[in-house]
Amino acid sequence: MNPKVQSILSYIGILWLVAYFGGKSERNDFSIYHLKQGLGLLLFSFLFGVMINIVAIVSSSLAGILSYAGILFFIVMVLGIINASNDVKKPLPLLGEMFDRQFPFLDKEKDLN
Repeated sequence: MNPKVQSILSYIGILWLVAYFGGKSERNDFSIYHLKQGLGLLLFSFLFGVMINIVAIVSSSLAGILSYAGILFFIVMVLGIINASNDVKKPLPLLGEMFDRQFPFLDKEKDLN
């Protein structure tokens, strides 16, 4: 699996695992960057979903309103896929720069190759 395909798959939820395990031999800085961005988006959207469920216990109407924010995760995912397909290393809006400093295990694999 080439680095561009890895980068695109890294934004599509559970397919992040396919990109991570399927392309270890051809991984480069570009694919590592997008793997970090995709994993950060996946974890953040999961935590957001957990938060919505907790809020739903307290106030179902507020949870209903907040659940529409899930559309933002889809939009950010599409932006990440567009950046990856255009060979651009651009952080995701709002939280992308924080994801660059996270997930050091991906950087360590780069050093091993």
